[in-house]
Amino acid sequence: MLVFGHSGFPVIYFPTSRARYYQAKDFGLINSVEHLINQGKVKIYCPDSIDDLSWYNKSIHPVDRAKKQVDYEKVILKDVIEFINHETGFNKVAVAGCSFGGYHSANIAFKYPDKVSYLFSMGGASNIKRFLDGYYDETCYFNNPPDYLFNLDDDWYLNQIKNMGIILGTGNLDFCFEENRVLSTTLSQKQIPHWFDAKPDVGHDWHWWKQMFAEYLNKIEY
Repeated sequence: MLVFGHSGFPVIYFPTSRARYYQAKDFGLINSVEHLINQGKVKIYCPDSIDDLSWYNKSIHPVDRAKKQVDYEKVILKDVIEFINHETGFNKVAVAGCSFGGYHSANIAFKYPDKVSYLFSMGGASNIKRFLDGYYDETCYFNNPPDYLFNLDDDWYLNQIKNMGIILGTGNLDFCFEENRVLSTTLSQKQIPHWFDAKPDVGHDWHWWKQMFAEYLNKIEY
């Protein structure tokens, strides 16, 4: 994990599909919010991913892919979020990600809303069924936000999520647009406040995500 900043609200950035912990630095995402980092407004944590061992691992059965995702989730909860809470003094974090990193951020946010204050998804994917080769079980279900959110009726979870600042950033040229629209529709049906930021003439690439990231981090109430 790489960490950028000396103080400020903690933000966990999840890398895109199969990418590594240094991606945000290498692709200029960190530079896009350098002013916020230098001002001590945000501190950004960039953990590694294990997508090659989980959802993208075609050499194992889908049930084992889902189990690997659960293992990864445990590490994020225990070794990343709890560490951040201790290091910064904040009892909640923001989570963010582009493309498949948007999946990871949304899944953590919606499953553990008591630990997350903000969700910033940029060109985010959200549906993992394409990785399951037709297989589906309870573990897959509870790691697929469009499904478990649609059926969510627990007042505690709903109230926690309603207190979260949620932005789904996408564009009409983004091949993940429809996944974001479906997720936004579900949130609206559950009366969960959020911003479905569907920008015109915006696609699925870094120069748009860097603009979104800077815009969205400015929404944090410092």
